[in-house]
Amino acid sequence: MQNMRDILRGSLGRSLRELPDEDRLAAAWPVACGAALAGHGEVLHLDAERVLHVRVAGSEWMKQFLHMRSALANDLGRIAAVRFNGIHFEERGSVRPWPRTVPPKSPKE
Repeated sequence: MQNMRDILRGSLGRSLRELPDEDRLAAAWPVACGAALAGHGEVLHLDAERVLHVRVAGSEWMKQFLHMRSALANDLGRIAAVRFNGIHFEERGSVRPWPRTVPPKSPKE
């Protein structure tokens, strides 16, 4: 007998079929993680190498996400029906926002 979470996962996967891969992964994130964990990570983007980038709320949550990386990747891939090559977690505040900009040069006087 299937439990409610499995039914929801299947239903979500079917409803996401028309979305781009990145959006499908972002929509599947809270279901794969569970409500308590999902709020401490934010799906940023799926890069050209098909690695999913996720921003994490802090170092304690980073440990949790790293410990669960393999299970999360498997669940996300199954729920979203998307093939990707892994998850890269980055701690909030550890990287500069994209796109990186270069400050304008001041004119010489």
